[in-house]
Amino acid sequence: MPLWNLYYHFVWATHERQPLITPIREAPLYQFIDHKTTELGGSLHAIGGIADHIHVIVSSPPSLALSEYIRLIKGSSSRYLNANHPSPSAKFKWQQEYGVFSISPKNLDLAIAYAQTQKRHHAQGMTFPRLEPDAIFTPTSP
Repeated sequence: MPLWNLYYHFVWATHERQPLITPIREAPLYQFIDHKTTELGGSLHAIGGIADHIHVIVSSPPSLALSEYIRLIKGSSSRYLNANHPSPSAKFKWQQEYGVFSISPKNLDLAIAYAQTQKRHHAQGMTFPRLEPDAIFTPTSP
């Protein structure tokens, strides 16, 4: 079995930054992403967000392309939420864009803390712009 030590910080938003990650959906969504990450051979280290986007800190095996990981996570989590936690007002959908950043092992704890305290960071206006690039969250035209 190969040895690998790869850490990534993913950021992605809901479709058109709609506030679709409601308090009722948040815990099931995070649990689903944890389960799916494990199923894909990775490890979820942290997850956190606000109503319109999430930050996910994972270890992913080198055999799984990052674009494939995000495609599988976003697609399956949308289907899961729409089937198990539907909303009468809006179908759950992710924006196509995403951001991904590599994390050195020495900075892993900082990345975990940042993801886990997203609500506080946003409430206090103390986010790291580099980890929340506007280009990721700008709605695209139809």
